[in-house]
Amino acid sequence: MEDEVRLAEALRRGLAGDGFEVDVVHDGASALSYVDRSAYELMVLDRDLPVLHGDIVARTLRDSGSPIRILMLTASSQTSDKVDGLRLGADDYLAKPFEYDELLARLMAMSRRIRGQAGALERAGLRVDPVAKRAWADDAEVRLRPKELGVLTELLRAAGGVVSPSALFDTVWEGSDDVDEAVVKTVVHSLRKKLGTASIETVHGFGYRIAS
Repeated sequence: MEDEVRLAEALRRGLAGDGFEVDVVHDGASALSYVDRSAYELMVLDRDLPVLHGDIVARTLRDSGSPIRILMLTASSQTSDKVDGLRLGADDYLAKPFEYDELLARLMAMSRRIRGQAGALERAGLRVDPVAKRAWADDAEVRLRPKELGVLTELLRAAGGVVSPSALFDTVWEGSDDVDEAVVKTVVHSLRKKLGTASIETVHGFGYRIAS
């Protein structure tokens, strides 16, 4: 544990020196508490945290719809562990020991992706803020599950164009082996019910679009 505290302090100093505003906590429960109180963009999450395991932290943040991007650190370099971490909700994964320059480069890339997604998307009375992970229908905020929000975001990005189920599968589910076209259809159906609108059209044989 003492080694982990020293590592956390070294990372804090390094990242602060590279222009990041950094807070450090040493257990999973504190991590969730901090995220609940402040609007963080990025989290460097050690998988083997005490009190609440890093897996629980990642899953809790994703289930709650938190927009924070997670770089997960772990002592294991096994591919299966990396896959598990990404499926739990991590955006990137780095095995210890690692070079600071690599961690910094990965965080900078994640930060650029956030900037690239900035700006609300809007069409036909539907609006999404991709960074804040919030959605509205006719100015009334609607609480959506992460996959529902992902589908709506991709449809709005298409600006009225048709998005195929396979495209949604690749972007929202990242090609997961556990998903097929029926799952995409189910999420679209749920999304329509929550939005209370007919703005999401089915173009038979092709996919879905937001009506103008």
